[in-house]
Amino acid sequence: MLSKGEHQTVPLSVLLKRELANEKIERPEISHGQASQSKKGEDFTFVKTECQRVLGDGVATYSVFGLFDGHNGSAAAIYAKENLLQNVLGAIPPDLSRDEWIAALPRALVAGFVKTDKDFQERAKTSGTTVTFVIIEGWVVTVASVGDSRCILESAEGGIYYLSADHRLDCNEEERERIIACGGEVGRLNAGGGTEIGPLRCWPGGLCLSRSIGDMDVGEYIVPVPYVKQVKLSAAGGRLVIASDGVWDALSAEMAVECCHGMPADASASQIVKEAVQPKGIRDDTTCIVVDIHPPEKPIPPPPPKKSGKGVFKSMFRKRTSASSSDIQKDFCEPDVVEELFEEGSASLSDRLDAKYPVCNMFKLFICAVCQVEIKPGQGVSIHAGSSNTRHSRPWDGPFLCSSCQEKKDAMEGKRPFGDARYNSE
Repeated sequence: MLSKGEHQTVPLSVLLKRELANEKIERPEISHGQASQSKKGEDFTFVKTECQRVLGDGVATYSVFGLFDGHNGSAAAIYAKENLLQNVLGAIPPDLSRDEWIAALPRALVAGFVKTDKDFQERAKTSGTTVTFVIIEGWVVTVASVGDSRCILESAEGGIYYLSADHRLDCNEEERERIIACGGEVGRLNAGGGTEIGPLRCWPGGLCLSRSIGDMDVGEYIVPVPYVKQVKLSAAGGRLVIASDGVWDALSAEMAVECCHGMPADASASQIVKEAVQPKGIRDDTTCIVVDIHPPEKPIPPPPPKKSGKGVFKSMFRKRTSASSSDIQKDFCEPDVVEELFEEGSASLSDRLDAKYPVCNMFKLFICAVCQVEIKPGQGVSIHAGSSNTRHSRPWDGPFLCSSCQEKKDAMEGKRPFGDARYNSE
């Protein structure tokens, strides 16, 4: 994964001004394909292209691609597939401009993931699901993820970038520490005689993941708060590969993009699944979505020359500097290959719903920031209430949560013992 902090976050206003400076803003064409080989029947996909959103001056379109890899049954994956997009859109205020809508997406995705998890757990079903959810608006790609399915980007210039995080306990030390601090235990299966086998798991429950939607029997320190990355592609476009762990357990990112160079999206998805399954046969549900984002009415450019060594996983963004906003405007007058607009992976709702994020006025005073229900005056709980962060010395500041979502937040942060009564719908 790319290291945090060593990049320059590009102001969205800079990017939009650059676009508006052109006489004609070209929107990309998007083509996609998907393929799957099923063993347990717990992988599901969601594809919705040309979604329409009414603006003050017309209609904008966006596309959505989702991959849901269920475990312990398919109920959570099916529920998330059917409800997640609606929950995300419900957390975005109406009548936003295009730049405001894009800036609001990261926080709305957090609220939508948590609401979907909370609503599903009220159904008292014990399955869970990973989620990789992609929203494409123009050249801006926003990815939210929990679990170990992944989304990678191959830019038109040949670079390979990770747009999702891996929430497997085996490879994420920060997540292991968070679970232990919240009251969970992390360890391998005990085969007897002190012998431990298999991957690291969270106990109770034995889940290998630290984040998912569902999994109410495991403990709520397995959280639904997604890692979110938002990037803007160059006008040359690129290719997204969204796949479940059935692919990534068999193929590296480089192998996945190389095995289908020059193929259209539908054939590429099939080829990636074939390459993943062929060596050892199908051992898990194996699903792949390929999305090509390219200039309108132009053929997809031929694949760039293969790059050897570690150079292919190059640094994604500029180094952070202390430049003023005017300097930033000057520095970014020429587009990079891929530019970062947003990246955050914290599991804390206080961090993820904080007013420091764009569109500071997107949360209304008497609306729950997660489930969007109306809150009577005086009944909302600030997400900063009880925070040990001295920066939040005014707990009456919003955003606000209803009592049910505040209980959910406390449970995820280990402030409520595992086994307490869960949330009942009113």
